[in-house]
Amino acid sequence: MRSRTSTWFETRVRYDKTMEDGQNKKVIEQYVVDAFSFSEAEEFITEEMSHYVSGEFDVKAISPAAYGEIFFSDIDTDDKWFKARLAFITLDEKTEKEKRSSVTYLVQAHSVSGAVKHVEEVMSSTMIDYEIVGIAETKIMDVFEHRAGKKNDKDEKPEYEK
Repeated sequence: MRSRTSTWFETRVRYDKTMEDGQNKKVIEQYVVDAFSFSEAEEFITEEMSHYVSGEFDVKAISPAAYGEIFFSDIDTDDKWFKARLAFITLDEKTEKEKRSSVTYLVQAHSVSGAVKHVEEVMSSTMIDYEIVGIAETKIMDVFEHRAGKKNDKDEKPEYEK
């Protein structure tokens, strides 16, 4: 399990997809890309989809994602994407009241229970008190990471260890 924080954009693309019966059908699918701007998101999704699409292709919509961090699974059967809403619980020292701040993550898993497990796995390494408010399956087909932002985790060391 690895996580990546970035500026994510949700894109909707329409193209001719060859169905299982061999017929072509226009479909609209949702993908997530890592980009700095709307124009870069459009350029990047067009480049990525050109490897999979041979016919007509349109980018129908681009919108900034409600999440800044994505949890990627290493398990091959984790083929779905879930939005997980967490409430971080903090104590206000002045009023001594509980404060909750809502955060959304995108989680790769096979099922809702798998998504819960992955969230708990990542959050167990933090000291933040949290509560899972909701987990919902999305229609996202895949997430494309920006090549320039990819790092080899094995070779990458924090600055203080160099």
